[in-house]
Amino acid sequence: MPQYAVVAYDYADDDALNRRLANREAHLDGVRTLAREGCFLSGGAILDDSGKMIGSSAHLQFADRRALEAWLESEPYMTGRVWEYVDIHEVKLFDPSA
Repeated sequence: MPQYAVVAYDYADDDALNRRLANREAHLDGVRTLAREGCFLSGGAILDDSGKMIGSSAHLQFADRRALEAWLESEPYMTGRVWEYVDIHEVKLFDPSA
């Protein structure tokens, strides 16, 4: 299954952090679902120098790029205008057990 590195940067307006916090539980519920389905491999918030959340990074795997994009369309951080820019690259993660 193809693996992807997703790096998403939040909007920088004055209300951006409030939108992130308002959508956070729905976002985390979705991540938990992805983990149960075997799609979420790792990830977390990107922090600025003061420790404020300003984005997200994740390693995910989906059947194909279309499935990843379908997930993004319903992701609460996308629909809730938290992520302004999302950078996606297919990757091959190192498996230390191999």
